[in-house]
Amino acid sequence: MIEKGVKDRSSKHTSLAKLADFLKRCGLDGFILSLIGMIVLASIWPEVGSSDGLLPLSAIANYGVSLIFFFYGLRLNPEKLRAGLSNWKLHSVVHISTFIIFPLIVLSGKLMFDKTNSDLLWLGIFYLATLPSTVSSSVVMVSIAKGNLPAAIFNASISSLAGVFITPLWMGIFLHSTVNDFQLWSVIGKLTVQVLLPVILGIVLHTKFGAWAEKHRKALRYFDQSIILLIVYTSFCESFARQMFKGYSIIHLTTIAISMIALFFLIFGMITWTSRIFGFSREDRITAVFCGSKKSLVHGTVMSKVLFQGSNIVGIILLPVMMYHALQLIAASIIAQSMAKKHKE
Repeated sequence: MIEKGVKDRSSKHTSLAKLADFLKRCGLDGFILSLIGMIVLASIWPEVGSSDGLLPLSAIANYGVSLIFFFYGLRLNPEKLRAGLSNWKLHSVVHISTFIIFPLIVLSGKLMFDKTNSDLLWLGIFYLATLPSTVSSSVVMVSIAKGNLPAAIFNASISSLAGVFITPLWMGIFLHSTVNDFQLWSVIGKLTVQVLLPVILGIVLHTKFGAWAEKHRKALRYFDQSIILLIVYTSFCESFARQMFKGYSIIHLTTIAISMIALFFLIFGMITWTSRIFGFSREDRITAVFCGSKKSLVHGTVMSKVLFQGSNIVGIILLPVMMYHALQLIAASIIAQSMAKKHKE
């Protein structure tokens, strides 16, 4: 009986391990599930994380944001950046896709959301389209698919820094009429202090503490994720406390999800086609499609605190960003592994 019980537990443990491995390969890791959990928690217990709450969660998140980008700067190796500097055609495709093609495509689809209840959802999708490329997952996907890794590090890093200026410029077109007292240069100034300066400080200290940051990379990733979860929780608490989701149905959520996955594959296809026209090598083509089609949840959550400061619409604005983040990870993971298998063959 005891032996049978041990075997059953062992079998159950193996099954759970296989399920966890399958979900991870599909991009559904614990972090994405935690994001969903934060939204559920905010809907049940919004008073804790709202601006009227007793705990200064929003202030804690602000300090955490600067630390995220400081640690990112520590891990950023200037030599690896210089290694990817010369390939200007590849860089042009990535950044034009990220900061021009993405927003223009979403602008062209504005009529689909031209209803009172859908205006904020469209603004959230447009906000997503103006964000820089994600750093860590882009580099990981390029590495899995056996692409040009130095160029991936360069493009993802430069995109991350350029977004501090480009995202507010795009958003300023619409936020003047949506958010009270929106001041473009004030926003850029705040983002420079909160995001850009910590990165620069980290880069300056890379030679001294870069090895330490790499050694504790896993712990620092958990710290990053914890701050993002805190920002998501407080943002959704504010929106739920002000009943901002009233009037939105499952149809709206389904529409966003379909729009997000369609947007990903549209951009992915366009970059693949462009890369072939330019005659990119297999490695450069992989780097272009993964760096140019992805968007940063870190920048999305961080910038939302500055761009929509004092506004109760942040939860709605972040919804498309979070959906795209989850869906891009799932799709990109499957595609990257497929590319890696083809490369071995």
